[in-house]
Amino acid sequence: MGKLEGKVALVTGSGRNIGRATVLKLAGEGAHVVVNARENQAEADAVAQEARARGVKALSVIADVGKQDQVDRMVKRAMSEFGRVDILINNAAIRPHKPFTELTIEDWERVRSVVLDGAIYLTRAVIESMVANRYGRILFFTGEGAFMGGAGRAHVSAAKMGLVGLARGLASEFAPHGIRVNVVCPGSIDTSRANPEWYQGRAPSATGIPLGRQGTSEEMAATCLFLVSDDSGFITGQTIHASGGVAFY
Repeated sequence: MGKLEGKVALVTGSGRNIGRATVLKLAGEGAHVVVNARENQAEADAVAQEARARGVKALSVIADVGKQDQVDRMVKRAMSEFGRVDILINNAAIRPHKPFTELTIEDWERVRSVVLDGAIYLTRAVIESMVANRYGRILFFTGEGAFMGGAGRAHVSAAKMGLVGLARGLASEFAPHGIRVNVVCPGSIDTSRANPEWYQGRAPSATGIPLGRQGTSEEMAATCLFLVSDDSGFITGQTIHASGGVAFY
C-alpha cells in the first residue's frame, strides 16, 4: 500500500510543472486526485489520464481559483465524485512583474484573487468536511521572491506572504481536528515558463544556488508528499524552504 492509499487530493494549477508532478507523485502513493487547470482542458485531461495509469481515480476540472463560484463548483464536483477531499494543495498562481508606481488596483486585485483569495476560497470550501472526518492536509505555495523581495513584484510578494500568515492561523485553529497546514517555498525551479514576460528578462537560473543547479518539479512534488503524509506528522504551521541551500532572511 502507498502512503496515501484511498485518500483524495485536490491540486490546483496541476496541468503542468510542479502541479502536474505533485498529482502524479500523490497518485503513485495511492491517492485519488482532482486535477485543476484554469482553461486548458486537454492539458488537465492528460494529467488525469497519467494518474489513472497509476491505478487511482482522477477527475479533471477547469476552474479559475480567483473566482469563488468556480471554486465552489469544482469542490462540489470533487465531493460528488469522491465524497470528500483529504488533501488540498494550493499551487495555482500568477506572478506578473510591474513597477509599483505603475501598478493599478486591477493588477493588485487579479494577483490577490488568484494567490491569496483563491487559497481562502478553496480552504473554506473543504475545511468543514475535513473537520467532520478529523483528517486534513493543506499546503500553500509561496516563493523565494516573497522573502527576499525584488523590484517589480511587491504586489506578488504581498499576496504570497499572506499565505504564510494564513497557514499559521489555520494550523493553530484546526490542529485539534487532525488537520495540518504548511507552506512550501520553492527556490529556483527548472520549469517551462508560460509567461516569460513576467520575469522581465531575468529568467530563474542556478546563479547563487549552493547546490549548483536549479530544483526540479519532481523534487517539489516529493516535498509535498512528505508534508501531506504521516512522515511529517509533527509538522504544522511551518514554511519549508526547498531552495538548494539559498538562505532566506
